[in-house]
Amino acid sequence: MNFDLSDEQKMLGEQARALLADMTAFDRLRTLIDSGAEWDEPLWRALAGMGFLGAAIPEEYGGLGLGALDLGVIMEALGAANAAVPFMSSIILGAEAIRLAGSDAQKAAWLPKLASGEAIATFAYAEGPGPVFSGGVSLEGGKLGGSKTPVADAGIADIAVVLVAGGGFALVELDQPGVMRTKLDSFDQLRPHYRLDFAGAVAESMPGNGKLDRLIDQAAVQAAFEAVGASEACLHMARDYAMERQIFGRPLGGFQAIKHKLADVAVATELARSNAYYGGWAAESSPDDLPAAAAAARLSGIKCFELAARENLQVHGGIGYTFEANCHFYYRRERMLAVHLGNRGFWADRLLGARPGSQVRAA
Repeated sequence: MNFDLSDEQKMLGEQARALLADMTAFDRLRTLIDSGAEWDEPLWRALAGMGFLGAAIPEEYGGLGLGALDLGVIMEALGAANAAVPFMSSIILGAEAIRLAGSDAQKAAWLPKLASGEAIATFAYAEGPGPVFSGGVSLEGGKLGGSKTPVADAGIADIAVVLVAGGGFALVELDQPGVMRTKLDSFDQLRPHYRLDFAGAVAESMPGNGKLDRLIDQAAVQAAFEAVGASEACLHMARDYAMERQIFGRPLGGFQAIKHKLADVAVATELARSNAYYGGWAAESSPDDLPAAAAAARLSGIKCFELAARENLQVHGGIGYTFEANCHFYYRRERMLAVHLGNRGFWADRLLGARPGSQVRAA
């Protein structure tokens, strides 16, 4: 296996970073928060125009048909920019769930819309305190009943793929009388979460038995790429501040303690990047290796992003904790990503038990 990106993948990353650099200034993020916006819709349309939303969607459904590593390059750029878009919810989870478990008619109806940005999807897997992946929602006679919480980006989503009793999926349109959306308080103001209550909502069954495991492993790899991009952004932010800040007549970065902090972040980030690359390779080329590779990528991603976000705050000192500074954007995102798709304990258990044929069980 080759742990370097191809020239085409490097070009893809450069294009993604160039677009995001033009459209994700920190002042723009503050404006979104102050206005109460739940996402950056112009950025989403721009991503769609560049074809990024359809990167992993098959060509027959309007996508580009690229692989996990190509998708990871885009996710790394999105993580570095702290982008306020539902890429994880709609593309990594929602669209991929439909691709894996949907019928031909469901794929034809929704994948082209998701690839073009015309529709947004979310994936509802949790039911509050208790098991991470909960299948307590019922689907009987084409009607959905029960609740899911928290559900990321449910306020702007058109459809949801819902984990139901028995481990299967249901596809439900959210703009109907049988669905109630209740916004929750979210620590990351640029990644809102909702409670979804279903009371006889019309839904379509998706034969998803056996697909949850694959879906979650693939999403864990992409979450690791997002964490790597964000960690590197934190490292660069802390480095730049340390080089500019003068203390006792010399740059802050000249002190050995600061150098050690930044070196630790750099080492953790490169380790996480290696694990993410390996996870992307396994997703494309070695399904038997994917469970362990995904868990390792997820764990190292959580660890490096936590270290990078906290050390970035520490290097900035008191000013780093203010709204006017930029550190809090990454710290908020890190705290949210640390528990999304299962926390560190969940993935540690998954790594210890990883083997071909292992399953994520929906309680």
